[in-house]
Amino acid sequence: MARTATPTVTAVPTATATPDDPLGDPFSGGAGTVNDATLAAFAQPARNVPLDQRTDFFVGNAIFNRDWVTAPSSTTGSDGLGPVFNARSCSSCHFHDGRGRPPLTADEAFLSMLFRLSIPGRAADGGPLPDPAYGNQFNQSSILRVPAEGRPVATYEEVAAAYGDGETYSLRRPTYDFVDLAFGPLPEDEMVSPRVAPFMIGLGLLEAVADADILARADPDDADGDGISGRANMVWDVKQQASVLGRFGWKANVPSLEQQNSGAFNGDIGITSPLFPTQNCTAVQTACLAAPDGGDPEADQQKIDVVTFYSRLLAVPARRDVADPTVLHGEQLFRDIGCASCHVTSMTTRADAAVPALASQRIHPYSDLLLHDMGDDLADGRPDYQADGREWRTPPLWGIGLIQTVNNHQLLLHDGRARGVAEAILWHGGEGEAARERFRNLSSDDRAALLRFLESL
Repeated sequence: MARTATPTVTAVPTATATPDDPLGDPFSGGAGTVNDATLAAFAQPARNVPLDQRTDFFVGNAIFNRDWVTAPSSTTGSDGLGPVFNARSCSSCHFHDGRGRPPLTADEAFLSMLFRLSIPGRAADGGPLPDPAYGNQFNQSSILRVPAEGRPVATYEEVAAAYGDGETYSLRRPTYDFVDLAFGPLPEDEMVSPRVAPFMIGLGLLEAVADADILARADPDDADGDGISGRANMVWDVKQQASVLGRFGWKANVPSLEQQNSGAFNGDIGITSPLFPTQNCTAVQTACLAAPDGGDPEADQQKIDVVTFYSRLLAVPARRDVADPTVLHGEQLFRDIGCASCHVTSMTTRADAAVPALASQRIHPYSDLLLHDMGDDLADGRPDYQADGREWRTPPLWGIGLIQTVNNHQLLLHDGRARGVAEAILWHGGEGEAARERFRNLSSDDRAALLRFLESL
């Protein structure tokens, strides 16, 4: 299996635009694309959803933004927080439905970034084996009279390097530690994976892409010899009680938006649901187990359904400056140097999508939803179902040019280490190394044009 590409600065075959995949298409989200480049760019319903179908969207939005409180409470529809948790609401991590980040200062809490934990071995469903004391997610907050699990700390080392033309740059390499641990030290063989909250746009469109279309792009043995060997992650679907294709999460470890939302309620906020009816407490967390709850479940199926409807229909914002010659040149360079081998420019959704507005849409997510080996520098060393410790799902790029506007930062990659798009590219290794080297060896003007294209998304 070809898992690491040899860096090269030679030219690659030009991926010229075709009528089915043109340059400069502003409608990244198909007919649901919205023209909004403001602070609310990620928070709009898909433009093609009829007005009489939007009630559930706005009800879901209200629950998404709701702060949950400790049980018992007079507000019985929103009690049950914790007992251990990371956030009080969905929007705490996905502010304005946007992207999270690591702390900017040493004394800032991890408000929109979490840590997956596991020990060697596999759980009964084939996924990661949770830490026996801290579970599968580190929770730094808790309700009264229940101890929080501890506190994560991040430090960074600057790594100096240079482009092919001699211009210098610096990358920052993170290191993580955990202090004030309530249930003893982490095991020596603990596997830790940092994850920032991704933005929420276009998720229903990605869910509506047929499995067969995703699997058709997989090339696990690199049969075509291009150094790219995308793999599917087959994961456990709690509702279907079956192993199915994963497509959500940083390692494509979640199969559906209902499971993604239900899992986030449970792991992030401590809210039970029909899919995850058990409180997020391990056997040694006795105070957590003894704490009062907010009902069985705390988020019933109706709440889960409207939040899922909401997350399915958050629109993709239109691209900007698509006719600008520099942007068009950068878009062609993106294809020419190999970025589009993983960040696939176009897909079409199923005709039988769960919501009619999502059906038969030609979209431009800039992702293949497959796993790729990204090299040692980005490896977390933590397997997740069939994803190994070096593999990550190709993150969609639509909307990336508006993160600064919506969330006031440009901290990218799974752990927010990259301070902008250029640094994110320069961290690519493994299957992305050849494209990275071609980018690194472009002229200054060509690099600027490629980045200008990405800013238009």
